[in-house]
Amino acid sequence: MNISDIDIHSLLPQKEPFVMIDKLLQCDKQTTITSFVIKSDNLFFDKEVFTESGIVENIAQTCAARLGYINSVLNSSGVKIGFIGSVKNLNLHRLPLEDERLETRIDVQDEIFNIVLVKATVRIADEVIADCEMKIAEQ
Repeated sequence: MNISDIDIHSLLPQKEPFVMIDKLLQCDKQTTITSFVIKSDNLFFDKEVFTESGIVENIAQTCAARLGYINSVLNSSGVKIGFIGSVKNLNLHRLPLEDERLETRIDVQDEIFNIVLVKATVRIADEVIADCEMKIAEQ
């Protein structure tokens, strides 16, 4: 099966209208990449842009997709809930517009027990629009 054919909803604890990723493009224990096309009816779309909160949630859901893929597809143990533990060194270079496609990449920096530290980068085409470090705690 092609990884991008997986229904993203099967990997996430979030349900519509709170889903902030469309497709899983790559996933292994180290790196996960997702995509998301911004639409004006999105909860985090305000004044012609996708907001800062939406970008942070998009990063967190990329982490959730990683957990969902590892737990439900690789380990057959089901989707688990994770929580943002912290966001550090958040750099927002610009906010996305309607119909722009985000590509969000997380790289695991460290994983101890049920805490994962990732470095996240959000791009539109070749332009980095945001990056940060995020800690996720798995329930």
